[in-house]
Amino acid sequence: MAGPDVPAGRYAKAALTALGVWDSVAAKLAPADNVRGALLFVSRGESPLGIVYDTDAKVEPKVRIVGLFPESSHPKILYPAALVAHAGPDAAGFLAFLEGPDAAAVFRKYGFIPLASAK
Repeated sequence: MAGPDVPAGRYAKAALTALGVWDSVAAKLAPADNVRGALLFVSRGESPLGIVYDTDAKVEPKVRIVGLFPESSHPKILYPAALVAHAGPDAAGFLAFLEGPDAAAVFRKYGFIPLASAK
């Protein structure tokens, strides 16, 4: 799984803790720098199991998803977007695109739930 310095690692630890197994697995983990690193360990057969986002696992043909953590076992995973004070001239249009139906279709295609649908 991803290490504790990245969100995916914190979500995984929260889920394993909520499920009551953190203490029994913590010493057996192979922490990666990020989710893609953890996924690579599994896709190469270097690790028998991994904890990654299901959206990443779905696009890696060398792995299969064997289970998902209950949503209640970890903080909600969100990808926020906002305009910053010195955003370039195209930023507002890009943000509007991200909030629109065309982007929502792409998000759904890859397993993400657009926020408007999650409310």
